[in-house]
Amino acid sequence: MMEEIATDIRNGLDGKSFDGSLKFDCGSEGVIVLDNGNVTTQEQATDCTLRLSIENLKKLLRGQLNPMTAVMMGKIKISGDMAVAMKLGKLIG
Repeated sequence: MMEEIATDIRNGLDGKSFDGSLKFDCGSEGVIVLDNGNVTTQEQATDCTLRLSIENLKKLLRGQLNPMTAVMMGKIKISGDMAVAMKLGKLIG
């Protein structure tokens, strides 16, 4: 499942740039890491981590979940560099 989502993100980022590193941490489901334009499902240290359920990750990437609202409602927990999280918002927004 995580590999499928990672492939979709890779395709979605084609031709776009993302500076920095960000991890979607879906707990026992796994992780997806965006690192300077590369997308992987391998665990690694990143500038920013978003902790969320896999269902909320899918909604976020489809544009069905507003990132700011999700953070305020506790559906997404952010740790690390907030500037990197803001770049993601512009990329998928």
